[in-house]
Amino acid sequence: MLSGIFKDIYLTYLEIAPYLFIGLSLAGLLHIFFKRDLIVRHLGKDNFLSVVKASLLGVPLPLCSCGVIPTAIYLRKQKASPGATLSFLISTPQTGVDSILATYGMLGPVFAFFRPVAAFLTGIIGGAIANLSKRDDQEPNKDEVTGFHCDTCEIKIPHDHSFFEKIKAGMVYAYRDFLDDISIQLLFGVIIAGIITYAIPEDFFGRYGGNGFLGMIYMIIFGIPLYVCATASIPIAVSLILKGISPGAAFVFLVVGPATNAATIALIGKALGKKIILIYLGVISISALAGGFLLNWVFSLFGDYRLETMLHDHSGRSPVMIGLSVVFSIMLMLSFFRKIRSRFFSRVKYDEVTVPDNLFRIEGMTCKHCLMTVEHAIGEVRGVADVKVDLHKKTAVVEGEYDRDEVSKAIEKAGYRVV
Repeated sequence: MLSGIFKDIYLTYLEIAPYLFIGLSLAGLLHIFFKRDLIVRHLGKDNFLSVVKASLLGVPLPLCSCGVIPTAIYLRKQKASPGATLSFLISTPQTGVDSILATYGMLGPVFAFFRPVAAFLTGIIGGAIANLSKRDDQEPNKDEVTGFHCDTCEIKIPHDHSFFEKIKAGMVYAYRDFLDDISIQLLFGVIIAGIITYAIPEDFFGRYGGNGFLGMIYMIIFGIPLYVCATASIPIAVSLILKGISPGAAFVFLVVGPATNAATIALIGKALGKKIILIYLGVISISALAGGFLLNWVFSLFGDYRLETMLHDHSGRSPVMIGLSVVFSIMLMLSFFRKIRSRFFSRVKYDEVTVPDNLFRIEGMTCKHCLMTVEHAIGEVRGVADVKVDLHKKTAVVEGEYDRDEVSKAIEKAGYRVV
């Protein structure tokens, strides 16, 4: 049994690894050239064009549903319209350059084309509705968004640095910072895909309504609260199709899984208002269903859709693809090593009884974008000289002459909780 599961996990990983390496490289380049001021400059006007631009800019950016929150709130703080903010918030986590390539590798060209186009259109629909539904509860409280900041959209290097130094900084972001954010989710997705492939009988979902509207509803219920990134959702979608889920139902999961999760829904409600949550979830769900039906129709034109060929004999893989898989595997192991070292071998340890006055325990941080958001929020408090945030231990150590209550308020205004 275990050997069968491990084999399916291994074959799934082999399919996705080389495309992830290429996608990460492109993500590093985007990190260099998609500067924060470029995005803000194009999204400030309260019109339909700003909504279109926000959705278009969001599609290639490699941000998960958690990491996109600080960026979206920062845009709102910088006077981006409610529609542009929501458009960016909807389109960005559904896809990215890394997941587009991985989608092509595992699900083929139709899915790879359909997925970013659907994300783009969904973002536009959500943004347009938000602009047409202006209410006071859509306007974020300025005090609530002070701590939000986006280090993903602007690389912190002076303009007099050489081109190669900028490339190096972008690759460090891609192969270390960004990979560290998705490595656990990716492993989770591959393992779940392997278990589904091995344990669930062929055509299981087909026998229980998984290839029609009911299957899409299953995916909405399963995907909305789940925390899974755009890339990690791909192997799960592949395994579901192999067990009888229709391509359209798998597409619904590829939309709602990455675009939403329970934590970000709460953050959106706090920062942008409850009405935005209804628009956000409603647009994503309805658009996913519409896209699912359309995709099923597209595949009906080409006959039955089968993915057995995606899990073929790998003896004929090209040396280039093998090499990329090896390089990515090394990077993935280094990412796991960094996570283990940070979690279990931190140089400073605190027990539950003795807590230094300059230490804050924080709930709600899930990725490095959360870490940067908290660091920036604390750093703007008067009297703070230095701050170090530990993502795994959920703590912040703050140096300087400051008011502890002001630091706590800054953390909470950024969308997190001091405990």
